[in-house]
Amino acid sequence: MFALFKKELSVFFNSIIGYIVILVFLIVNSLFMWVFPGEFNILDSGYANIDTLFIIAPWVFLFLVPAVSMRLFADEKKSGTIELLMTRPISDIKVVFSKYLAGLSLVLFSLLPSLVYFFSVYMLGSPVGNIDTGGTWGSFIGLFFLASVYVSIGVFASSLTQNQIIAFILAMLISFIFYIGFDSVSAFFSSNAMEGILLNFGINEHYRSMSRGVIDLRDLAYFVSVVAVFIFATKMVLESRKW
Repeated sequence: MFALFKKELSVFFNSIIGYIVILVFLIVNSLFMWVFPGEFNILDSGYANIDTLFIIAPWVFLFLVPAVSMRLFADEKKSGTIELLMTRPISDIKVVFSKYLAGLSLVLFSLLPSLVYFFSVYMLGSPVGNIDTGGTWGSFIGLFFLASVYVSIGVFASSLTQNQIIAFILAMLISFIFYIGFDSVSAFFSSNAMEGILLNFGINEHYRSMSRGVIDLRDLAYFVSVVAVFIFATKMVLESRKW
């Protein structure tokens, strides 16, 4: 399992893919936070926070994560190496999990440099350190879990087809539905109970909850459960080739 994880991770960083993902993520967020004038600009807002990162990053990941994960299984299918891969002495679930962890690691590598934003605002605050540290770290954790769901969806979408473009579109569409789709649909219901149920199905409700700095076990259980569902679904798709 570790050998496969290492192989997938090396594919990202032995090519330009991994570096492009990290650079695009940092550049887009930096432009909104420091360059483009407006409410998202930290210097214009006058407040010592990096909320802009946590507002923009989920939308950036909505495109970047599917772009990274689209090749994980689709490329194997197109090149015909999927059968060779699945005959290795490793279970299907371990193959899926190895590819998932490789994609998740790339997301983590893109998040780590963004800590510079936190330390910059920390030092720029008046007085120094005048920033909601608890809320900020909660938002970072929430963003990581949000991206982990995107990666699991991307791996699932990639297992459905050998066409990387189709895998990209499917992953982006499903991720969009989970991120904001349930919120939008809930607005059409007058029943508070139904609205609450739909909101809890979506990522955004749990992401906002963690952004307050309180790590609730219910939010963690939600993210872990969604990831588990898509990993299991990917395993089922791969096993269907034997039916």
